[in-house]
Amino acid sequence: MIVITLTKVPHSLRGDLTKWCQEIQPGIYVGNVSARVRERLWQRVNENIGRGEATLVYNTNNELGYTFRTTRRDKEVVDADGIPLMKTLFQTSEEERHGFSNAYRFHQAKISSHRRERGVSFAALDLETTGLTPSTNQIISIGAVKIENGQLASFYRLIKMEPGRAIPPDIARVTKLNNRLLNTKGVEVKEAIIDLQHFVKNIPIIGYNLLFDERFLQAAIIRYNMVQFNNKMVDILPYIKQVDKFCDNYHLGTILAKYGIENEQPHNALSDAKATMQLAEKLIKKYDFKI
Repeated sequence: MIVITLTKVPHSLRGDLTKWCQEIQPGIYVGNVSARVRERLWQRVNENIGRGEATLVYNTNNELGYTFRTTRRDKEVVDADGIPLMKTLFQTSEEERHGFSNAYRFHQAKISSHRRERGVSFAALDLETTGLTPSTNQIISIGAVKIENGQLASFYRLIKMEPGRAIPPDIARVTKLNNRLLNTKGVEVKEAIIDLQHFVKNIPIIGYNLLFDERFLQAAIIRYNMVQFNNKMVDILPYIKQVDKFCDNYHLGTILAKYGIENEQPHNALSDAKATMQLAEKLIKKYDFKI
C-alpha cells in the first residue's frame, strides 16, 4: 500500500495519479501497487511536480513497517539505525510573488546574480558495476565529488563482491579492479550507500546517464530496506542530446573530448565523477544549465 500527498502541483499530475490511486481527499492519494510501479510513480511525480511538493509513504520490512520519501525543501529523511525519521531543516521562505515593480524585479535579479557568484552546491556521481542489469549484477565502486559552500570534496568506495560472484574479465580490464582488491579493501554495499548519503546530504546529484546509476542504487536500497535518496537527481545526458544534436555518439568519453575535458582514469568511478562535474560546469557557463 502507498500514500502520496501533493501540495501546489500541476493539475495534470493530479489527474495522472488517479490512473493508479484513489484521491481520498484533495492532494492525498492511496493505492496498492507493486514496488516497480511505485518507483515509476515516484519518478513521474518528481519529473512533473513543478514548484510543488510531494511525500510518499509505503510499506517496508523495518521496525516501523513503513518508510517515506519527500521532496519538501524544509524536511529531510534521515536514517536512525534503520528507522526513518523526518528532520526539520531551517530554511528561508522563498515563495513566488506576483505583480511587483521593476525595482523589485531588479532587486531579485541582483540576489540571483550574487547566488551565481557564490556558486551552486551539487554533487556528481558515478558507479562501476559488473554489468548492465541491477537484478543480476552488482555495484563494485562508487565515486562522487561535491562542491558545497565553495568547498570541493570527494568520495570513493570499493564494494566487496557478493558471495559466489566474480568480476567478469572485460569489466576487470576496463575498471582496473579485481576480486582480490575488492574483497580486501572493499566494504559492504549497504555501508557504502549510507556513507554516500551522508556525503551528499540533501544537495542535488548530477550524473551522465544518471538513470543507470539510480537503478543500481535503488535495487540495493530496496534489497536492504534502506532509507531512500531524496536528493534532486539531474541527468546531463538528455540535456547534451538537446544542445548537441549531431554528435557521432553520446559516450561520456566522446562528449568530454568535445568539451575539452581530460578524464585522467576512464571507468574509474571517482575520475568519471570529477570529469562529469567539469562537464556540468562547462554547461552552466556556456548554456546557463540549471541544476
